[in-house]
Amino acid sequence: MARALKWIEAHFEEAVCCIALSIVATVVFLQVIMRYVFSTALQWSEEVAAMGMVWAVYMGASLCVRERFHIRIMAGIMAFPRKITLFFVLIADFAAAVYCVFMLIVCWEYLQVLAQYTSRTPSLGIDEFYPQSILVIGYGLILARLLQVYVGWARGGGLGIPGMRAEHEDLGEI
Repeated sequence: MARALKWIEAHFEEAVCCIALSIVATVVFLQVIMRYVFSTALQWSEEVAAMGMVWAVYMGASLCVRERFHIRIMAGIMAFPRKITLFFVLIADFAAAVYCVFMLIVCWEYLQVLAQYTSRTPSLGIDEFYPQSILVIGYGLILARLLQVYVGWARGGGLGIPGMRAEHEDLGEI
């Protein structure tokens, strides 16, 4: 059980991204075949592709936070002395965490409205609450992964830059 949980912790976002992008690619390919070979269209393919892409984007954002691959100009920041670099990284991550908390609050309120006033997707007839739940799941995972980076950094003695491996710090990479 512990091994399975460790695998999920290490690969959850990757798995969801792969599944979502596979669904998007399959549905879009199927739609192209249907249009150009059979001269007809699938009514639901655009909806499924859009939902899959949104899920892939939010899971990818969480993955990038975990792996510290999100958008940053670390090459420029790493040119500064280590204390200044640390200051900029801490400020940027704090701003990201505040933004995630804000978005969690707003998205939670949005989901409550969707739960109270049910709405269905046009083609599939799915309750909008379910595909829109990625907003809370995504921002929650992003915040959790950001906190995970800092817990690991603190457990490591607070040395270096949070979430960056020592070899990257020395080379000025990432």
